[in-house]
Amino acid sequence: MFVEERQEKILQLLHENGKVKVKELSKLFQVTEDCIRKDLASMESRDLLKRTYGGAVENNSLRLKHPNRISARREMNLKEKKIIAKKAVQLIKDGDVIFLDTSTANIELAREIIHAGLRVKVVSCMLDIANVFAAYENADFVLLGGEFYQSQNGFLGSMTLQMMDAFRFNKSFIGIVGADVEENVVTTYIPEDGAMKKAVIERSRQIYLMIENRKFEYHANYAFADFGQIDGVICEAMPSEKVQKVLKDNGVDII
Repeated sequence: MFVEERQEKILQLLHENGKVKVKELSKLFQVTEDCIRKDLASMESRDLLKRTYGGAVENNSLRLKHPNRISARREMNLKEKKIIAKKAVQLIKDGDVIFLDTSTANIELAREIIHAGLRVKVVSCMLDIANVFAAYENADFVLLGGEFYQSQNGFLGSMTLQMMDAFRFNKSFIGIVGADVEENVVTTYIPEDGAMKKAVIERSRQIYLMIENRKFEYHANYAFADFGQIDGVICEAMPSEKVQKVLKDNGVDII
């Protein structure tokens, strides 16, 4: 395993559990404790975590900007998410096959799809979205399984990607942690989440980001796309002129 892969896995464990221990990581990756300490020191220098005696904890400043757990984000900026969802549902037509990823904005979009009475096939790997459609008798819904990630309340990993491989989507709606217009990257926290989003992009005719304006000012540690791969961004209000220019230069519609 390469250093980068090991550190990505450490970061994933950190986001899921809130802390990691040197001894446990040493056994998990079958490397020396000194090797793990070097990993943690390197990651701390990039503000990805905070070292403690015998291990490390999450960087609280990052969590304040964007809590990783879905349970902590469901009610955050709910007004903005509802606005975004109402705009997104207008892009969907009867007969579409759409994908909704693990995003709290997509929970609101699922409700809007039902409210609009759209006859579409919805595919997702998120339990919250499955629960929305479970209460709707006319739902044509597919839940992709795999390894369950509690922080995302959904399924990610190789099995999820294998199940997804058979699908082709007319439109996909993707939630993100951040979008850095200067570096031209779209980011998330968990590598497996990023791998899922990459796979969705490859299998979709149109890709839309569900993005509150504040996220243009922040980026996470895992880049899964650039704006050249995105068809449109759906925001609660028009972003800054700087952001508008970058998006338009990359041919991205602003909705």
